[in-house]
Amino acid sequence: MSTFPSTVQLTEPRSTARLGMVVMLIGILLFALNDVLGKWLVATYSVGQVLLIRSAAALLILWPFLWKGGIRPLLSLQRPGMQAMRVILSSAEVYCFYFAVITLPLADVMTYWLAAPIYVAALSPFLLGEQVGWRRWTAIFIGFAGVIVALEPSAATLTAPALISIAGSFCFAFMMLSARALRDTADTALVFWQLVGAGVVGLVTAPFGWVTPTGFDFGLLALLGVVAMVAHICVNRAFKLADAATIAPFQYTLLFWAIVFGWLVFGDVPRTAMMVGAAIIVSAGLFIFVREQKARAKQ
Repeated sequence: MSTFPSTVQLTEPRSTARLGMVVMLIGILLFALNDVLGKWLVATYSVGQVLLIRSAAALLILWPFLWKGGIRPLLSLQRPGMQAMRVILSSAEVYCFYFAVITLPLADVMTYWLAAPIYVAALSPFLLGEQVGWRRWTAIFIGFAGVIVALEPSAATLTAPALISIAGSFCFAFMMLSARALRDTADTALVFWQLVGAGVVGLVTAPFGWVTPTGFDFGLLALLGVVAMVAHICVNRAFKLADAATIAPFQYTLLFWAIVFGWLVFGDVPRTAMMVGAAIIVSAGLFIFVREQKARAKQ
């Protein structure tokens, strides 16, 4: 986030880019660990309970930076309607994710979420007025085909968790689109209201199926929020140390960690259809990213 100071100052671009790649890889690994911990916890505690404690812990970590920046950036927001919609979508997205991983393998859920950039590319001409050429449209349709391959539609696979995963990934895509529209809003303001929204959803839904956590589990629930915050810091710092073309493709290592941790921690064996679909989705996503970078370079 822009308000977190960099502790390392480098003047050599190549060294800075390398550091950015390392920081990005660390951030993605932390996100993977956060997802594993979340899947572990929702096996015992309700999604609302996890969201409530997770959000409270993350807000405690964020509070010193909010205090330093003052309260005004949190209240003086551009396009309040869009801000409110982003909070709603972010709350729905995280709720869908934790609900889905209760029963689905982590790699399956992550595959659906990594399709979000494809949805963004498909929706950006209609919602943001961006130009999309035939090459990117082709990649978009191929990416959609990858989602269908991974989903492996049938009476056995079109379950509520699978459909909720698709819905959650669409919410995530709309979040990414709203971030483009709200690019002038401070990062801390976006994260603060996102955490507040998830916390409110947790507060409302946590009483249903509340399980009093042990001291150890309460620490894990709090750690969930802290790890997510540190992961966000790492990813945002990485984009400040190196350009997007260098950093962004590393986000797909999240799928690798999901497969590894899913197998080691939960004994999940990746489905062949999921692996094939994931490969198609990642390839289409990388192609769309490259085309977007070339289009920006010509502007």
